Amino acid sequence: MFVPGQRWISTAEPELGLGTVLRVEGRGVQVLFAKAGVLRPYAIDSAPLVRAEFRAGQRIAGKGIAFLVERVEIKEDLLIYRGEGRELHEGQLDDEQSVSQADDRLIGGRTDPVAQFELRIEGLKRRAEVRRSPAWGLGSARIGLVPHQLRVAGIAAARRPPRILLADEVGLGKTIEAGMILARQLATGRAERVLLLLPDTLIYQWFVELFRRFNLSFAIYDEERCEALEQSDEHSNPFEDEQLVIADFSFLESEPKRAAQLLDTHWDLLVVDEAHHLAWTPEAASPRYTLVEKLAAATPGVILLTATPEQLGRSGHFARLRLLDPQRYHDLDTYLAESDSFQRLSQIADKLLDGEALDDTQHATLRDAFHGDEALTALLANTTKPDNAREILAALIDRHGTGRSMFRNRRAGIGGFPKRVPVWHTLDADELNEDTRQALLTEFHADIQQQPAFEPDYSDDPRIETLVDLLDAHPQDKFLLICRSQAKVLALEEALRTKSGVGVARFHEGLGIVQRDRNAAYFAQPDGARLLLCSEIGSEGRNFQFAHRLILWDLPLDPDLLEQRIGRLDRIGQKHDISIHILSVTDSAQHVLARWYDQGVDAFRSSPADGRELLRRYGEPLARLAAEHARGDDNRDQELDVLLVETRDSHEEMAALIHAGRDHLLELAASRDLHADELQQAFSREDHDPGRDAFVQRLLEQFGIHAEELGSQILLLDPQYLSTDALPGFAEGPQSVTFSREVALAREELPLLRFDHPLVAGALDLALSSEQGNAAFMVDDMLPPRSALLQAVYLLECVADRKLDAERFLPTLPVVVTIDTKLTERVDFQPSDIALRKAADRNIEVPRYRKFLAKLVPPMLDKAEAAASLRAQTSIADAVTLATDTLDAELSRLLALRAVNPSISDMEITAVTEERAALLAALPQSRLRLDSVRFVASTDFLALR
Repeated sequence: MFVPGQRWISTAEPELGLGTVLRVEGRGVQVLFAKAGVLRPYAIDSAPLVRAEFRAGQRIAGKGIAFLVERVEIKEDLLIYRGEGRELHEGQLDDEQSVSQADDRLIGGRTDPVAQFELRIEGLKRRAEVRRSPAWGLGSARIGLVPHQLRVAGIAAARRPPRILLADEVGLGKTIEAGMILARQLATGRAERVLLLLPDTLIYQWFVELFRRFNLSFAIYDEERCEALEQSDEHSNPFEDEQLVIADFSFLESEPKRAAQLLDTHWDLLVVDEAHHLAWTPEAASPRYTLVEKLAAATPGVILLTATPEQLGRSGHFARLRLLDPQRYHDLDTYLAESDSFQRLSQIADKLLDGEALDDTQHATLRDAFHGDEALTALLANTTKPDNAREILAALIDRHGTGRSMFRNRRAGIGGFPKRVPVWHTLDADELNEDTRQALLTEFHADIQQQPAFEPDYSDDPRIETLVDLLDAHPQDKFLLICRSQAKVLALEEALRTKSGVGVARFHEGLGIVQRDRNAAYFAQPDGARLLLCSEIGSEGRNFQFAHRLILWDLPLDPDLLEQRIGRLDRIGQKHDISIHILSVTDSAQHVLARWYDQGVDAFRSSPADGRELLRRYGEPLARLAAEHARGDDNRDQELDVLLVETRDSHEEMAALIHAGRDHLLELAASRDLHADELQQAFSREDHDPGRDAFVQRLLEQFGIHAEELGSQILLLDPQYLSTDALPGFAEGPQSVTFSREVALAREELPLLRFDHPLVAGALDLALSSEQGNAAFMVDDMLPPRSALLQAVYLLECVADRKLDAERFLPTLPVVVTIDTKLTERVDFQPSDIALRKAADRNIEVPRYRKFLAKLVPPMLDKAEAAASLRAQTSIADAVTLATDTLDAELSRLLALRAVNPSISDMEITAVTEERAALLAALPQSRLRLDSVRFVASTDFLALR
């Protein structure tokens, strides 16, 4: 029964200290953890809370006094403690109190097996180790360790808050970078409420990507969901019902009420994809831009994603930067002038990197840039000297205008991509009857969405024979075929069933997520399906790079969508050239579109950055000409040739513009950041932990989950004897998992188990928040005669606002102290291996020794606490030193940058300064809490009792 004013402890988050019940309404209760600055709502029937009740003989503190409790009274369901002539009501207790019952359990003879105590200690140590890692929150993410992605995520996740534009070229993983940043922000407490605003076509892709890769479950909002939430309370704001929300622009534009509710809701982080579609000019802004502008002004963290190069629309690029920092980017003309200067500096940077001499104009440009800095100006006397060039280049990077706000990586700079090889399979149109040609034209119109319905029937389609021949010609290879719709997938499967015996798997939106995973896994198996038939959903986020042959049954009109299709195989780490098989019929609309992609856009051999701009310019005449060409209209060839030449010329012109305007300084800026290599180093350490996997299996076994090896680094977790419903992931029975990152990347249905995976984190939290293993008794034959020891495990906890992420400096740290019966600390004691092995076979009736335990344990525990306090002070001092050094270095770097770079805002410096002050105030206040105890005795010592 909850009553306002009572003190309770979260078993899931004991480091928060004592909480106070603020409000009880219906089936919910609100508890304030004042020391941590956290207000938690709980459902009464499932709240992970225990009452903070102290008994006679325990020491409590509050209101500047401390005393031993002599008696406890209850008045109106609130506790009153009395002792030593003093009195404290439970509401007056300090937020930091020792509330362990481990010593009571030991003295009372209620002990656990030694193996559970050992597991608990190992869990505490491992949790502390991983929690301070820069990769916390990302360890179980199904991501390849791609250096440029880790660099972007590491830098951005450390910003306070991150307000950035991700502008990598197509195929370099902007979505993964954004997912890494927001996963890290959530894991460290810097963000709790996240909003994703997306075009409706990307809703499913993002939902699956975040769930599959990052174990983040977002709620997709539409009008139906909002109305359902308002049924219980018509005055409520439905967006406040979830912490992680996805909404699409179309829904909000059609429902102004929902847009207003969205703006009334507090968000910590806003993510907007395809930000280049947010239209803005100095005179007017689109409704979408206005909505994002209002949200960005009220939201601390903002991540914008765009694939459009700056050179294809500098005013639009300014509009996106303006959303991130309206004070810095307040005037378009000023920005354009700065951009011109940075382009000149970027050209100088290229020469410095190549060791080339600078001309007089470039020297003058540098003198202007370094005005007032005599040391840098002196270096200009010899810019070809390597040391001078490095210093000048570093100074240019520091002065870069958008380097703090924008990240842009290029495929050419990253490297590691395979070669694309188009393979044409062209059928002669003269061999087709009129019905077949008309069916192809109807299919084309449906593909480019110029007519609503198309019922495919490929039983007599001549392309089927070509497809079968292609499969037969490469019997050892796997093929990925992507087409427009689910209906096409089913029609293709039906047509192939009678013409080929090749193994086929399906992947389309009509299948549930689990079934899609199973079919993808069947395709991934060496002896599984050789052909995977995918609807367009197969081009969204999936990694099929174990295959290297892509069949384009049809073609989308959007070049970005074609790039997504090819990107399923054309990925960093692909070991083969990509064979892109284009099936088409001469003089068909599909063939015209294929020629445009090949001769105009060069999309089958490269990844064009200007695809959307080319579509904007030529999409309408292209669709018209393709249809007319298929109908045999006169002059079609000449018009098409003209269109192809114009497209090619425009493509080459824009490619040259992009290359000439390429801001090399922007690409180099990340290398100068303090956090550039943190994630890479952290993953290198954590992916090679030899004892982690065995520990996780032992941990899960404590809850009745048996692990069975299925081979190829895959385990089957069987919950047949599961002892709790609190562990996620077993709603549908046994779960296959892996500890191997490589396997998880190849088999996207397999969770990658790490300590931050919901299953492992949940199991560890359940184990450590329970009494399980917190009291143990064992015999060690290797001890000297007539000796006994008490091992006490204290937890050193810093109770602070979660947004400070204090655990990167001082995680909840186990402090193990061993005291003998002479009250002397035994610093190096460890139970013998023999004793640990025999412990399970020894049946010790611990309750028989309650009297002597009651006599020995309290003074030994007092001595242990004193020793633990001394060690704690050392750990606290180390944490304070680490925090001071880390934040001082970061602050010094920011102050140095601000002197030469206007992109460093006062807000960013203030955030680091305030964080430093708060941490240096909170860390010294860290306190000890008894977690567990173990009594270790020699055999003859027990005989004496």
